[in-house]
Formats: sequence, C-alpha cells, structure tokens
Amino acid sequence: MLTANEYYRKRFGCKVYKLSLDGGFTCPNRDGTLGTRGCLFCSEAGGGDFAEKGPIPQQLEEARKRVSAKIKDGKYIAYFQAFTNTYGPVEHLEALYRQALVPEDVVGLAIGTRPDCLPPETVALLARINREKPVTVELGLQTAFDETARRIRRGYPMSVYTDAVGRLKEAGIEVVTHIIIGLPRETGDMAVETTRQVVAAGTDGVKFHLLHVLRGTDLEQLYLAGKYTCLTLEAYGEILARCVAALPPQVVVHRITGDGAKRDLVAPLWSGDKKRVINYLNAILR
Repeated sequence: MLTANEYYRKRFGCKVYKLSLDGGFTCPNRDGTLGTRGCLFCSEAGGGDFAEKGPIPQQLEEARKRVSAKIKDGKYIAYFQAFTNTYGPVEHLEALYRQALVPEDVVGLAIGTRPDCLPPETVALLARINREKPVTVELGLQTAFDETARRIRRGYPMSVYTDAVGRLKEAGIEVVTHIIIGLPRETGDMAVETTRQVVAAGTDGVKFHLLHVLRGTDLEQLYLAGKYTCLTLEAYGEILARCVAALPPQVVVHRITGDGAKRDLVAPLWSGDKKRVINYLNAILR
C-alpha cells in the first residue's frame, strides 16, 4: 500500500501537510439547484469541519499554527475542503486559488469538489495552474452504485464521475476519489466494487471514510429512529482491508478513515478515539 506520506516525500523530498481552507462556497445540493438539505450525512460545515473562515492568507496562517507541532521543516498543500470548491465563476475561482499559492512553502493545491461541477472552463483553469504548481482534484464519489447515490441524495450518476475523471486526466490533473464505507444498505462487497470501479476510471488516489453520524444531519434522524446501524470497528477494518487489496500498487491511499468534529459526533463513538482506530487499522493493513 502506497501511503500519502510516502508519496509526498518522494514527490517533494520532505514532509507535506495539508492546510484546510474554506473558500466560502456552497453546493448545488444546498442552494436549491438540486436540493436544499445536502447529502444524507453532510454536516453544516460541508466536510470542512477543521477549516477556518476569513481571508485566504489569514486562513493559511491559522492553519499553519494548528499543525505546527506535527511539521517542522516540511511544506504545505493548500486544501480547499468545505463544500464544492469549483462551484462558482472562473474569475472568482482563479483569484482564490492564486491567493492560496502565493507562499513559497505552499507547494500545491488540493480542491475538493463534485464531478458535476467541473465545466470545461474550470478544468482549463486548473490545467493552467497545474503548470505552475501541482493541482489535485478530490472528487466526492462515495459510491459507484446509483441506487445508493439516490438514497444519500448525491445528485448525479456514476457516469458523470467517470466522465469528469477522464477530462481531468486528459488535462494532466491528478485525481483523488473519496469512498465511504458503511453507507445505508451497502455491503462490504459493494464497497470493494466501488473501489474497483474508481481504479478502472483512472483515479490516482483514494480516500476511504467511515460513515459516521454527525449532529444535525438527516442521517442522525435515521440513526435515532433505529433505521441505520453503524459499523463496528472490526467490520470496518475487514471491509477496508478488502478495498485496499483491490488497489494496484501505484494508487495512493490518502486516508484510511474519516472523522468529523468530536463535538458533533453521535455515532459510532469508537471513531472518536482516532489514535486507537488508526493503530488498529494500520495493524490490519500490515
């Protein structure tokens, strides 16, 4: 398994850490274009639970302070994480992205978005910036199964993801795909099949996430009503190991679980003990 730490050290010659940013974006699942309630599991922070708000230079400085104990002489990647970070006019996107890339110690850009929010002019912008500093686009796919996608209110079919990956790769842009393990009514076999399909589509990296229940989400209501049961740590580890085994050696594993803010975590409570969880999962993967 090729980890993100190994990959970045080889690529940049040092430790690289992501600085989480909030570009002030919304999402077509929230602004009324596709819906107003977001995906079933999405919190009010839109996945950017650890991002600050405010001017980008200020956010970068605050984010540096948060990770200062973990990184000494390394570099950073500016990570636009909250909501859909290509959902806006190209001129606005370019201004934000270039602000984030000004500092010399920022060696690249990571942009979290949806595959249905990548029009040709946006991909062209990303390709131009990629010629100056490396750009990675992180796509929130979650599942390859359209039935599950409708259940979680994702808002687009698998074919849109496949098309987006193809266009990004043609433009020379690195792609990382987010997969959620434990989605309602999905089996371990389905998570493995999703992994196989993102590999076939051409993804360069994968982020695996545990589906956890956060306060204020529609998933919380299902959980409290007894209509959704979380995975145990052992079950999650077994499925994760099968998914990782389905990856070819060149595909980078950027994350083996996901976690929201502890103050908002409803279930499973075991996921709040991040150090124990990571140690357990790494032991299984080894």
